[in-house]
Amino acid sequence: MTTAQPFRPPSYELSPLGALEAESVHIFREVAATFERPVLLFSGGKDSVVMLHLAAKAFWPAPLPFPVLHIDTGHNFDELIEFRDRAVGRLGLRLIVASVQDDIDAGRAVEDTGPHASRNRLQTGTLLRALREGGFDAVFGGARRDEEKARAKERIFSFRDEFGQWDPKAQRPELWHLYNGRHRKGEHIRVFPLSNWTELDIWSYLRDEKVALPSLYYAHRRPVVERDGMLLAHTRFLTLQAGEQTREALVRFRTVGDATCTGCVESTAVTADEVVTEVAASRVTERGATRADDRISEAGMEDRKKEGYF
Repeated sequence: MTTAQPFRPPSYELSPLGALEAESVHIFREVAATFERPVLLFSGGKDSVVMLHLAAKAFWPAPLPFPVLHIDTGHNFDELIEFRDRAVGRLGLRLIVASVQDDIDAGRAVEDTGPHASRNRLQTGTLLRALREGGFDAVFGGARRDEEKARAKERIFSFRDEFGQWDPKAQRPELWHLYNGRHRKGEHIRVFPLSNWTELDIWSYLRDEKVALPSLYYAHRRPVVERDGMLLAHTRFLTLQAGEQTREALVRFRTVGDATCTGCVESTAVTADEVVTEVAASRVTERGATRADDRISEAGMEDRKKEGYF
């Protein structure tokens, strides 16, 4: 006589990337259910591309229930703007562009001058203006905790006061994936669905999901100049200093921001799989290696975030 075996439900376990995806999708849906006017920051950079891909999955087959916002320094790589516009058209998104140049022209911002001048810091005022004008109470950003020290202090729901300022000591606990979105009129929450992702996770996901990226992220030939231990693309926004010379190199970008302060790395990786191999071997964070604006001081990013930066 055969003894009946106890019923065991089939085991179901997500892969590490599957678990990250599920967490991010949950965050998007939580915000849509909790806040009145969310907005997603989208520049066409790799992290915002992944964030947009996850948002589309979270609400498919319905369209995104919020617009996308680009803070435009005016010093952009052409490839990034072209990609941004294609993505917006393909998904039928409402794109809001807030221009740093508008704030300069109106006297609300003063442009830096000199050899290390950049509009990167001016984005803060433009971002806060755009949030006020749009009445947005939640802002999705693509920051990750592995990028640098200040971002490692962030919560997934990161509270900002009525001035858009961040106080790392005034953030709320997030136990068991429970998020606190309470805020008063004028305050808002920055939401980071990619907080628990790493650069390697991002690239592995891009590879597995076959998500398109701007060509900047793959090896290509372009004129570069070496400055402060970094390779900067020689664009129309970059003025050569005394003694500097350009050379052509095979490079790719690990992170992309304002063209005046974003460096590239020499690389032969032309596919996502090859980039994954490169990133797995790297021991320097992407921002530490290729963002001049993060080298101002040890606490440079934290100081900017306290002012309202991304």
